[in-house]
Parts: sequence; C-alpha cells; structure tokens
Amino acid sequence: MSMINYASREINCKLVYYGPGLGGKTTNLEHVFNKVAPDTRGKMVSLATETERTLFFDFLPVDLGTIRGFKTRFHLYTVPGQVYYNASRKLILKGVDGVVFVADSQLERMEANVESMQNLYDNMAEYGYDLTQIPFVLQYNKRDLPNAAPVKELEAQLNPGWPVDDPARQKAAADPWHQGEMLIKQVDGTWVEKAPYFESVAVTGDGVFDTLRAVAKLVLRTLS
Repeated sequence: MSMINYASREINCKLVYYGPGLGGKTTNLEHVFNKVAPDTRGKMVSLATETERTLFFDFLPVDLGTIRGFKTRFHLYTVPGQVYYNASRKLILKGVDGVVFVADSQLERMEANVESMQNLYDNMAEYGYDLTQIPFVLQYNKRDLPNAAPVKELEAQLNPGWPVDDPARQKAAADPWHQGEMLIKQVDGTWVEKAPYFESVAVTGDGVFDTLRAVAKLVLRTLS
C-alpha cells in the first residue's frame, strides 16, 4: 500500500489500470503523461509484449492538496491484457492503492471484459485484497464507436454492485458524477453499492482525467 518518503515529504500511491487487451489502458496513461507538466512527472517506462505495452510513470499532481503536510505522488501502471501474462498482472497489483478497470465498450468485447474483471477479482483475492474495500473506478472506453454497448448493459455485466454489510453504510448515497443515479441503494430489500464509472474516448482524452481524478480522490480519502 502507500509508502511515505519523509525526506521528500511525499506519500507514494500506486494506481493500476486493468482490463482486456487493447481496451485503452495504454492510451489512458499516454494521454496523462503527455498532458501533465514535465517537471511534475517521472520518466515513462515501457515494457513491450507481442501485442501491447505495459507502461509505468509517476507524477505529482499540483491540484490535490496535501495530507498532513505531505504531498501525494501517484505511480500509474498498466497491466498486459492477455491472459497468458497473468503472472505479470499479479506482480503489478502487489501493493496497489487504487484500481481503474478500463472496459472496451464494443459489443463483441463484452466476454473479454467479463473475463478480465473476474481475473482482477481472483488476483486481488490471492493477495488478500478485497476489491470492494479499496478505491475502484470503472471506465467504459471507446464510447465513440457505432458498436458500443449501452452503458446500462456494461453496468449490468461489469458493475452490478455488491452487498453492503456494514449497517453504518446502509443508507442511500447519490452518484456525484451522474445526476439521478445512486452509488448505494436498496435493491429488493438489500443494500447494494456500485463502483463509480466514467465514459471515455481515450484516443481523444475524453473522460481520461475525470477517471483519474475520481480514483485519486478516493485514494486520498483513505489516507485522510
């Protein structure tokens, strides 16, 4: 989890972008890297596989404030999408503070999205992590394509929600990013919570920083 560097007065947090191959994880990081100020970011490291790249870089956002006098540096990672790189996926997840699941909105990629989501839950469980208890955001990418699935269908398949067992949290909570929608609500008498979601077109940058800011703020909330 997060590491404190007392010398630089920084809290280092790890964000991992997960999802199926060629869904837009790399494009997200490339857009963020190209848009943040050069003096606030580290060098981008790229590890090439046969079909895609695993990327990493760190940056210090200037607009998120400080926590007890410490600045927060975020380390952003992507994982390889193909299932035969699962050992790499698990290694990258170690010590994660927040997860962004980048789904490919194309209808024919729904099965790959579901498989990747189940793989994420399985790999997190191997470390003893509970995905429902850490900062977790979904991004529905490629919304500009004519064969993009409706958001409601993506939500039903990838973000149906999980039971809220803590009585203190069993109360309605509005989705601050989508008017009229709820993050916590009762369904057939059971309290259910969903993860925040965002629509995006990563190749143009639409929704990329909205997703990043949301998961970053959720991480900062856990540190406060």
